[in-house]
Amino acid sequence: MTVTVKNINRALPTTYSNFLSIENLRFGLDSVYSLPEELKKLRVKKAVIISDKGIERVGMVQHVLELVESAGVQATTFTEIEGEPTFTLLKRAIDFMKEVESEVIIGIGGGSALDVAKATAALADKKYIAPYLSGEETISSRSIKCILLPTTSGTGSEVTMNAIFGDEEQEIKRGIVSKYLLPDLAIIDPYLTRSCPPRVTAASGVDAFTHAIESYVSVNATPLTKMYAETAMKLFSSNITKAVHNGQNIESRIGMSWVSVLAGVSLANAGVGAVHALAYPLGGKYHIEHGIANALLLPFVFEKVGRTCTEEMAEVAMYLELGDYTTRPHDALKAVVHYLYDLLTTLELPTSLAELGIKEDDLPVLAKQASQIDRLLVNTPYQLNEKSILEIYRKAFQGVLKGGETLC
Repeated sequence: MTVTVKNINRALPTTYSNFLSIENLRFGLDSVYSLPEELKKLRVKKAVIISDKGIERVGMVQHVLELVESAGVQATTFTEIEGEPTFTLLKRAIDFMKEVESEVIIGIGGGSALDVAKATAALADKKYIAPYLSGEETISSRSIKCILLPTTSGTGSEVTMNAIFGDEEQEIKRGIVSKYLLPDLAIIDPYLTRSCPPRVTAASGVDAFTHAIESYVSVNATPLTKMYAETAMKLFSSNITKAVHNGQNIESRIGMSWVSVLAGVSLANAGVGAVHALAYPLGGKYHIEHGIANALLLPFVFEKVGRTCTEEMAEVAMYLELGDYTTRPHDALKAVVHYLYDLLTTLELPTSLAELGIKEDDLPVLAKQASQIDRLLVNTPYQLNEKSILEIYRKAFQGVLKGGETLC
């Protein structure tokens, strides 16, 4: 069945297919239609819908607007997001929110829109926001309600306590972290992801896998976080290719939606590591999409850091259906790295930093910036320094793994 968002005009169903409902999460096909009911529970009168231009063009913003208004709630829209968000854009969203004096923010879109939505909800009631953006102060309260509806399966922003923005002055990405960035409600409807184009599906999907594998080997991992990450990795391997190359396959979309949520819960508790640390400077200076940067760096980072967690690599190889490497964990590392390496061509993603337009002369600067992202590097079970990070960047620049294997 093919249904475009522009043509959706259904009444709220009495039951939801594969529907899961817990206090802060609604998951299931058509669960977006629970939005009016949820707004009535909040007893709000005015809402702001935050999204991006692409989601607006395919009709999703209008569809959500109609659902909001059906609950008797007055709604306005902020859809200025194009590309990955910056602090400048966040300030504009906060100014807009203060002007309309809304009681609830509804974010719909990928990680960029959701990060802007939840950060705006947390900061719009603050007199001064600069200390929160610089990290001098941590957000300790939120008076504005927040509901998030993801349209991609990757960032896990709907279940995490962080929001990432480009710092244009420093040419680097920075994170705002607070439990008050968690939404009051996340509605995950896999139907909303079907309009996601192949490249975005691939990049966001590998981003979710990065959350799973990095949190799985994190020094802060626990049996509980590993359980979430394990399930996410198993679902990833069986669904990512179908979701990218046959986007209307709803079962694969459901599977990838679960990958995003489960990996997001794992990363929110165990943290991510070196892949993200090395990806942030690429986004800050070159504006490389976060998922693309993560996907490209994954094999090169794990070729290095995987040496200190070979037991976990044998387990990951099992989850990815690469074989049983229990008695030869070092071979498991090679198998996992090559799987991640080959995944780039399978999903038609860039295969080297050079292909992304990164200048080789900039690699030392990028390595220095990445080496200073301590909050992520300390989660990694391998002590990386500026020199070893530069080595990883150089291999990723050429697209060549140890032994000379190349995708080019």
